[in-house]
Amino acid sequence: MKHDHTHAPEATAVHGFSPGFAALGIEARLLATLEALGYEEPTPIQREAIPPLLAGKDVLGQAATGTGKTAAFTLPLLQRIAHSPKTKPSAIILVPTRELAIQVGEAVGRYGKELRTSVLPLYGGQAIGPQMHALKRGVDVIVATPGRALDHIRRHTLKLEGVQIVVLDEADEMLDMGFAEDLDAILEHTPAAKQTALFSATMPPRIQSIAHRHLQQPVEITIAKEAVKAGSAPRVQQAAYIVTR
Repeated sequence: MKHDHTHAPEATAVHGFSPGFAALGIEARLLATLEALGYEEPTPIQREAIPPLLAGKDVLGQAATGTGKTAAFTLPLLQRIAHSPKTKPSAIILVPTRELAIQVGEAVGRYGKELRTSVLPLYGGQAIGPQMHALKRGVDVIVATPGRALDHIRRHTLKLEGVQIVVLDEADEMLDMGFAEDLDAILEHTPAAKQTALFSATMPPRIQSIAHRHLQQPVEITIAKEAVKAGSAPRVQQAAYIVTR
């Protein structure tokens, strides 16, 4: 952590990067990417989660979609694996749906461009052959739905003994979809000495029990859902279209 903070003010002064992200300990290559993407100030979840994740601590975060949590776990993950011994995969992010696997995979690719981090989304309904081929070549970060990840583990095409970081995103959704046993089975294949982050919009007892089993003295973060000012629109919009048959 000290190392990151000593470099942060310098990065701000020299390159005019976002002082907000620099102060959290994000390194110059990632700051350049964030600047190019137009990121100015960290959101509350990013301010709270990035420093402990960069320090290698486990994190238990309660945050809804639309709070900026993808960047909150992806930026520290990318920075940490860039400075660790290369193991492939170095990190696995588990998500409930195929849509989210694609979305988070794209985000990892976007943020990790300067670091040349390779990423592979794994989900059902996608041909398994190309996935196996990509895994054989070696990938830094896997973004997967639990069912498909377990399928690859059982085929011995996905080996997680070198994984340094595990992220469980939208954990409550994964449990609602019946993935509890799959998650346990996947986590059993990861090393005991790893960093784990769990994010969930709600914290029912089932999530607490998963956290208790798999997280070591986690830093707990709760981000209240953003209050929407009267007359303004929320960040996550829902729409329904009535269409003819």
